[in-house]
Amino acid sequence: MWRSSDRATQVSLSAPADTAAPVAGSLLTRAGDSQLDANQADVGQSRERSRRRRLAALSGLLLIPASYLWARLLSGNPFDIFNITWPQIDVMILMPVLFFVSLIAVLLGTTMGAGRSPHVTYRPEQIDVTLDSVKGIDGVKDDVVRSLNLFLAHKAFANEMGGTPRRGLLFEGAPGTGKTHLAKAMAREAGVPFLFVSATSFQSMYYGATARKIRSYFKALRKAARQEGGAIGFIEEIDAIAMARGGLSMSALPSNAMTSQLMCCGGLTGLPANYAQPAAGAVGGLQRNQSSMTSEGVGGVVNELLIQLQSFDEPTGLQKLRMSAIDKVNLFLPADHQIPRPVPPTTNVLVIAATNRADNLDPALLRPGRFDRRLTFEPPTRAGRRELIDFFLERKAHHLDLDDEDARDGLAAITQGYTPVMIEHLFDEGLVNAVRRGDTAMTRQDVERARLVEEVGMGQPVAYTAHEQRLIATHEAGHAVTAWLVAPERRLEVLTIVKRRDALGMLAHGDAADVFTRSKSEMLALIQIAMGGQAAEELFFGDISTGPAGDLLYATNVAAQMVGAAGMTDTLISFSAIQGSALSDTNIVGRVLADADGRERVEKILQEQKLHTRALLDQNRHLVMALRDALMERHELIGREITDVLQEAGARVTEVDLRDEPSVRDGLSTP
Repeated sequence: MWRSSDRATQVSLSAPADTAAPVAGSLLTRAGDSQLDANQADVGQSRERSRRRRLAALSGLLLIPASYLWARLLSGNPFDIFNITWPQIDVMILMPVLFFVSLIAVLLGTTMGAGRSPHVTYRPEQIDVTLDSVKGIDGVKDDVVRSLNLFLAHKAFANEMGGTPRRGLLFEGAPGTGKTHLAKAMAREAGVPFLFVSATSFQSMYYGATARKIRSYFKALRKAARQEGGAIGFIEEIDAIAMARGGLSMSALPSNAMTSQLMCCGGLTGLPANYAQPAAGAVGGLQRNQSSMTSEGVGGVVNELLIQLQSFDEPTGLQKLRMSAIDKVNLFLPADHQIPRPVPPTTNVLVIAATNRADNLDPALLRPGRFDRRLTFEPPTRAGRRELIDFFLERKAHHLDLDDEDARDGLAAITQGYTPVMIEHLFDEGLVNAVRRGDTAMTRQDVERARLVEEVGMGQPVAYTAHEQRLIATHEAGHAVTAWLVAPERRLEVLTIVKRRDALGMLAHGDAADVFTRSKSEMLALIQIAMGGQAAEELFFGDISTGPAGDLLYATNVAAQMVGAAGMTDTLISFSAIQGSALSDTNIVGRVLADADGRERVEKILQEQKLHTRALLDQNRHLVMALRDALMERHELIGREITDVLQEAGARVTEVDLRDEPSVRDGLSTP
């Protein structure tokens, strides 16, 4: 950890650049991406000066009564606290007086309390979170450290380098990604008060009370910053009071109003969030103007918030009186003999706002000078999830099987998309499963079953008929065998015929590593896996059931993405370019299927992949039967249990392994 040297002499902004650079570099440049020492930075020095001033003021106040008592002692008339004569008050008079005083206090308190700030102040020593305990979000954490350094060395940055300190950070991301956690850690590391408030607590039924609460909150921020050398405010769910106002918005500007001439292409596009239900917003669907649905009161609240975000350097009451006195004196002085007005000192305040609906915020809040930095909190990467798993398992009771490196790597792989809170909750549910078993520590099986319950639902006991059980087991075995043969890089997680929610059975499979794009062969493999259940029903029963409905939905979505967005057929037309109308807000799948040529291409892909899948399963019937029998016996197979059955069955019967045959996975022909 770098520690700043003694405060260098301030350099005037008019000084040459080569003179000012070394001075500023003594405090900020050497820090790099490492965190400054709060005690040695500007914040720590200001906090120490404030402490000494408060100590001196307290000493001065105590000196007066101490001098009085000492003078009486020296004069031979010491103060005797045991012989104090208290005034005699009639109780009949005292009771009505107390009643009316209490009544007035209640009435005044109700009125005045409606405008009080609803925040909760945490001292740095009350916060048990440090930056070292923030795991899984290293990208955001690095940027936060840089912002924290600017906060700690705000005077050097402003006076020596001529910069404007950051006053606002916007944390946006899904719930549970660590926004509040990181904000608390910043306050702890900076050693300054942390003023936490939920945006909904600003709202009041009294007219004007919401604005008064906001003013009171920022007043408390400024006061705390002057006393402690700095303060960090945190507004949770700021979208509750900062929705876009009615009228013109940034999106209403004409396209030719852009001032920048920078042109760029779309870049490489990642995977759709969900093939089963593609989001219209992700493919250019109609975006509704949310500002038209806000109430009139929102505008006034947002205006007040905008004003307060510019009020950090507002002078105190005494400073205002001094300035007013100087202004009155200057009225009688000539222009060349005016008394200069004192410049209020900079108040070191950092406001952090958190939201998961950043697109609905008023654009005026996002301009520089208000929320200068916008940080997006994404679910952690695989490396981040592994770091979180190690962190949580150090604090939770577990058996030795969860200490295995491969086991922890496997948990990091199967928790793709999990937030830090979700990972911690997963382990908590694993401990619950251990308690149900009568154990005091969880195993990997406990964690696996907890994940299955969280993602799919609790198993429901259903009395299948013998035919239904065999049909469902064959269907799910068809999925698993197809996945094992055409996509060996995928991880088979759970294979079950236990009813969970609406699913009578299921195969859960995932990527062995975090992926952000897919090739054409991988997309075809996903379609084949989805077709595996129906193909198995046809092979072993000569008929099909209603079970594949969800499989066909998934396969249709994947095929539509290939045809309409990815250019994986003989057409390079993107159906995303078709703009929706006011009465037609369809997604990419709807646009593709509404087009006769696009529908034909999707149908061709599905039919061809089903034929390939059926041929593949026909050549590997023994694998399907082995998994089917295991499912009917055990009802549920997890992880290695699935592959162990397949490997044992494959060792008994020698069959042609088509995993390396390109004709199976790349068998899509062009019309």
